[in-house]
Amino acid sequence: MQKHQHEVIVVGAGGAGLTAALYASQHVSTAVISKLYPTRSHTGTAQGGIGAALGNTEEDHPEWHAYDTVKGSDYLGDQTAIEFMAQEAVQAVYELEHMGLPFSRNPDGTIAQRPFGGHTNNETGKPVRRACYAADRTGHMILQTLYQQSIKNKVNFFDEFHVVDLLVEDGKAAGVVAIELETGEFHIFHAKAVIFATGGHGRVWEITSNAYAYTGDGVAITLRRGIPAEDMEFFQFHPTGIYKMGILITEGVRGEGGVLINDKGERFMEEYAPTVKDLASRDVVSRAMYLEMKAGRGIGGKRFLNLDVTPEVVNKYAAEDGRTNPDGSPYRMTGEDIFAKLPDIIDFCETYIGVNPVTQPMPVQPTAHYAMGGIPTNMYGEVVIDKENTVMPGLYAAGEVACVSAHGANRLGTNALLDLVVFGKYSGLKAAEYSQGSSFIPLPANAADFAQEQFAQLHREDGTESVTDIANEMKEVMFDHVGVFRVEEGMQEAVDKIRALKERFQHISIDDHGKKFNTDVLNAWEVSNLLDLAEVTAVSALERKESRGAHSRDDYTERDDENWLKHTLAWLDKDGVRLEYKPVDITKYKPKARSY
Repeated sequence: MQKHQHEVIVVGAGGAGLTAALYASQHVSTAVISKLYPTRSHTGTAQGGIGAALGNTEEDHPEWHAYDTVKGSDYLGDQTAIEFMAQEAVQAVYELEHMGLPFSRNPDGTIAQRPFGGHTNNETGKPVRRACYAADRTGHMILQTLYQQSIKNKVNFFDEFHVVDLLVEDGKAAGVVAIELETGEFHIFHAKAVIFATGGHGRVWEITSNAYAYTGDGVAITLRRGIPAEDMEFFQFHPTGIYKMGILITEGVRGEGGVLINDKGERFMEEYAPTVKDLASRDVVSRAMYLEMKAGRGIGGKRFLNLDVTPEVVNKYAAEDGRTNPDGSPYRMTGEDIFAKLPDIIDFCETYIGVNPVTQPMPVQPTAHYAMGGIPTNMYGEVVIDKENTVMPGLYAAGEVACVSAHGANRLGTNALLDLVVFGKYSGLKAAEYSQGSSFIPLPANAADFAQEQFAQLHREDGTESVTDIANEMKEVMFDHVGVFRVEEGMQEAVDKIRALKERFQHISIDDHGKKFNTDVLNAWEVSNLLDLAEVTAVSALERKESRGAHSRDDYTERDDENWLKHTLAWLDKDGVRLEYKPVDITKYKPKARSY
């Protein structure tokens, strides 16, 4: 078995992983392990922007950004981390600019900014331009820029290596085990510090904007090593995925003036969020869309609504809202403006559904999009393992796989890309600092045994169950019962179904028993991850008897701060899911009713 040694190992090559590697590599030997080629990572799909209170086009302040994030989180976000993120945002964006990221520009050459859901002028309550963007391919540009800088900084890359286990010795992280896709061989990566940046787990649900590779590897691996997962019941459904496909239509469409329309031709968000309307936070918009469809106002009675960014509609409602440009002139859009600002969205819609957004509305529905929960960390990316926030030495996490918690019960648009670069940076710096003050922990000869045992079980010869069937049944029951709206009976059905599917998984059949590029067995291992995370999510949701942010219950419709202003910690034991709770970090923003 091949062995490799680097002071810092980063698992995942998306925005968080590359940022962490870039900053760690300035001080210590650093390697990135990724099951994908880095520029194929999911960060590249992020479209609309990265939030920062630059104030380039109108008044804005980091304090306003922090308050909007706390409010958007439905007061479950940890406020020390949120304030830190909002303050660091301005420097983070300028650092990306100095690395060469080609942001869209204002006429005066400054970085252009657009409105985004939930981001407001805290004095007027109206939308503020805070999202810094590169047309509608901001994530793609961030990914490319960070990868180029990492290559320049001589970061070591192990592409198409699939990490399947975390090595822990004496309560400290000591490396990882990975499978090389090309050969099927196991490799041991010995490290002083390990950073998980493996992204989310949206493939738990039937309709999702997430890439096929988003299978929750990092959270599943750490759960199996006795590390809890935090706030897994909170999973965001983005309001505007393409109907039946889940391909994301960026919130930037609404930022540019697009509006949601029901079957009666009504702009219904005026009823649910009278001040900011279509630019309310994602949980508010998703719930409003669900209620419109439940009331029979879906387009043609079906389970979708229209998102309209045609110039006629944009200009009509901009005039009604009194929307203006930064210079005070009336806001107007032409077809050429829409094409310049949303080129990829136009291409997606024409390619996949034959709709030209410049002349036709887009059919959209809420789609599983983003994990607010994940591996618990503090704001420096250090993994914490209990309700006392005890740090596990040598282990770090950043990005969607982590729960800082800067997003609480609901993430605001643009804060995902911001999370990547802010907390990715500090996890890299902290991991490097830790490495410089520690030594390599000796590994036992059987270090890879746990990983090898997992895969040996997948190669059974006498299985009768289909991995695909199990995965599809999991996705269906999670979408139906642990989706936008939830009730106790449905969630209990989901828990029972997932546990039955986990039992059936013990009898799966694998067709490919070869070694080279065996996607059959790796896909099965990923489905085992999703099943574990589905169980943790459903149990956590079932126990939280309130509605808050992305967790909406028909049977407990109100937020309950007295009993439920707390984070969920979930351990996956042999007997099932064990839950504990820890308090939310509240500084100056006391919980109150949200209004938009």
